[in-house]
Amino acid sequence: MSDQTTTQMMRAGLNLIGQALTIFDQDLRLSVANRRYQEMFDLPDHIVEIGSDFADAIRYLASRGDYGEVGDLEEFVQSRTDQARAFEPHYMERQRDNGQWISVEGSPLRTGGWVTVYTDITQIKQQESLLRSEGAKLEADLFTRSEELAETNRSLAATIATLEETKRDLTESEARARMTSEMTPAHIAHIDRNQRYTYSNRKLSEVIGSPPRSIIGLHASEALGPEAYAQVGPMFDKALLGEPSVIEIDLQDATRRIRVALTPDTAPNGAINGAYVLSMDITAEAQARAALTQTRKRELAAQLTSGLAHDFANLLTVILGLQGKLERIENLPDVARDAITTTKAAALRGGELLDKLSDVSGRRDLSISAVSIDELFSNLTNLATAALPDGITIETKNNDITNAVMLDHGFVQDGLLNLILNARDAIGDTGHIHLSARLRGTVWIEFIVTDTGTGFTEKALQSALDPFFTTKASEGSGLGLTMVYDFAQMSGGRVRIKNQPSGGAVVTIQLPLRFGTKTTDPGMVLLVEDREDLRLQTREMLREMGHSVIEADNAEEALTLVQIPGISHVLTDIMLGDGMNGFDMARNLLTTGHNMPVIMMTGLPADDPIHQQASAQFPLLKKPFAAPQLAEKFQEVHA
Repeated sequence: MSDQTTTQMMRAGLNLIGQALTIFDQDLRLSVANRRYQEMFDLPDHIVEIGSDFADAIRYLASRGDYGEVGDLEEFVQSRTDQARAFEPHYMERQRDNGQWISVEGSPLRTGGWVTVYTDITQIKQQESLLRSEGAKLEADLFTRSEELAETNRSLAATIATLEETKRDLTESEARARMTSEMTPAHIAHIDRNQRYTYSNRKLSEVIGSPPRSIIGLHASEALGPEAYAQVGPMFDKALLGEPSVIEIDLQDATRRIRVALTPDTAPNGAINGAYVLSMDITAEAQARAALTQTRKRELAAQLTSGLAHDFANLLTVILGLQGKLERIENLPDVARDAITTTKAAALRGGELLDKLSDVSGRRDLSISAVSIDELFSNLTNLATAALPDGITIETKNNDITNAVMLDHGFVQDGLLNLILNARDAIGDTGHIHLSARLRGTVWIEFIVTDTGTGFTEKALQSALDPFFTTKASEGSGLGLTMVYDFAQMSGGRVRIKNQPSGGAVVTIQLPLRFGTKTTDPGMVLLVEDREDLRLQTREMLREMGHSVIEADNAEEALTLVQIPGISHVLTDIMLGDGMNGFDMARNLLTTGHNMPVIMMTGLPADDPIHQQASAQFPLLKKPFAAPQLAEKFQEVHA
């Protein structure tokens, strides 16, 4: 049935009822009026036209005398208009100047405006008058009270109807609020003054681990567990004293980062009834934040050192040139030739230092690909063995990481090799080096290098990651561990150093965990692109590569489609119009346990913050691209 037919049927039905009905919107414009309304008040056509002004109707009726003597007409119209704008449910009975009695029952609408029903009660009033005159033989008070009761009953019926409508509104509002709370990717709760939960959605287990599913009535220490409560408990005490706070805590041996916001529940009289609690898992955000911070540090360092390095390089060139001229002078004393040789060696050493400084401070984007831990360790063993003396052995252990992991292969290999060579220097002639890899939950992968050397000194434990700090005197640049730390920070990870109780050093590189795949077989690709023309073009490229394709034009739709079994890759643009962007969508996939490879597409410049965050964690394909570049990026993911 068409909307026009439905409207005609509704209008015909309203015209059949014996009461007059009007609906005015929130702007005091007539939206609906039946024929009885015009007939009851004998109104001209322009007053009952849809869209006509409420004030015009009042002005017409008042000027005709419907409201009796009104004095200043415009002042009266303005007064009635102001009352209408502050509309409240009401019931009233009034007599018109022609002797007609009408009842007026008004009720507000949820969308704004109000509906009013006008009933001709002239006959009822005449009957009441007749009963009053005929009842002179009876108690006059009995009839008066009966009349009042009848009017009260009519008013009460109108009030009950309004209350029922309000009750339905409240029920719907409560249901929407509950649904919104459960769909929010955060734990939302309320505690009373005794730190017992009076409300909670069902997200606590997703945020902090596996506490009891139902926590209503539990004390916060019991619901959160000892690790979380030890950090949050003091903030609860402050919130119950009226002090709001936002903190970030580490859980599960710093593998999860949680943000907790506490807001006091303050009554109108100033009393504190408890506190509202909002908790979110921001592990992925912390990883991206660390990567972005390190990238900015690198850019700043590059700005500070580029000019100095350029001038220093020119100076070294001049020194080497002059020493070359001096070296060609005949009959130089041996002492002079030794000085020239030493000066040249120092200048060349300065050049090497400049190269390493450039590696640390210069811009380098991560090149993320799928890395097999077994193959990585095999290659590292071959490289390290050639540089280790016969008295030093090396052992590697992969703790059941069977899937490929998305890493920058070159950075990881260089960093671990640097740690192995540092361990070699600390051991001396004989000893052992152990390299292992393990998973920490679903968030991190850790590489751990231990040795049987002398371990870190107290000063080294404090400063080993600082640029130019070295314990190798003139033989060390002091940039090796700094480069490892820099790589970890760019990746959204961290580096930890300590000594073993039995002696020897322990260096741990902790990196964000994302699984990849080593297969190059065609798969099912979820393509997320908001521009239809680009989506069509990219889809054809993927199909030519042998992949089947599922498409989405926004992140929310993609998060629904990713539940389909068999999806092997996600190819998404970073910018997806309104709503969630592709980078946030990819991080959402990680936090919900979806570990298929994600490839980003973007036309953003390299210095854009979102471009930098995305490239630090995901393979990035720059627009515009052709089929060979797309195939190469898929091959890189599987390399």
